Amino acid sequence: MIDVVNLEKSFGEHQVLKSINIKIEKGDIMVIVGPSGSGKSTFLRCLNCMEDPTGGQIIFNGVDIADMHVDINVHRRHIGMVFQHFNLFNNKTVIQNIMLAPVYLQCKDLKSLKRKNRINRFFNAFRKADKKKEITPVTVTKKKIISDARENALSLLKRIGLEDKADVYPSTLSGGQKQRVAIVRSLAMNPEVILFDEPTSALDPEMVGEVLDLIKALAKEGMTMVIVTHEMGFAREVANRVIFIDEGQILESGTPEEFFRNPQNPRLKDFLSKVL
Repeated sequence: MIDVVNLEKSFGEHQVLKSINIKIEKGDIMVIVGPSGSGKSTFLRCLNCMEDPTGGQIIFNGVDIADMHVDINVHRRHIGMVFQHFNLFNNKTVIQNIMLAPVYLQCKDLKSLKRKNRINRFFNAFRKADKKKEITPVTVTKKKIISDARENALSLLKRIGLEDKADVYPSTLSGGQKQRVAIVRSLAMNPEVILFDEPTSALDPEMVGEVLDLIKALAKEGMTMVIVTHEMGFAREVANRVIFIDEGQILESGTPEEFFRNPQNPRLKDFLSKVL
């Protein structure tokens, strides 16, 4: 699904990522661990080009999305992102947060389709019969888009037990509730892969479990995920591959059993001795 080739990222003179090479297959649950400042979050943000790579390629479904000529917004629709600090819009209700992106993008597509049809109808009047452009039927309306998005949002909220919070504002929610809403907001776009940037690090300890349980449920359903986390127990339980990044380089990669029971890299051995 994602093929990262010689990925590099620098901020001025400081090189944060150094020739990262990795493949993320459909259904992978890849957990990335490493010390603070090692480049984990930068790597994650480069995967959907929230940070523009300095060098290398990020091949997503056959397209190099790191290429400046590619419309990244087209491909971002299929890459969900869950942030450490939730990034919910506090001036919108919970359900409005979840509906916002699907409604905006589908209405944008609808507007583009109508415009294309108007142009084709105009020029078809001057074209020969065998040269006329096809007029694509418009089968949805803005009202239908909003109605479907609301129905889907309510279904997602019911899934996480927060359907009664649909019309409240994020400021009234606990940290765990906010993060679960942030996750289903991502799910509302039906992504092919979801990127999690330390999804539990901003939570109180008693709220961590409810967020990790939701991520585990997504893992069982086969969702492709890349997760930056400090939760080693979670990494051991959920991941099918664990990556250790330090000083902008992948120093070790393996199954959870190999990674935790028999680490090979001295830096990883030292890291695990401090966090386990």
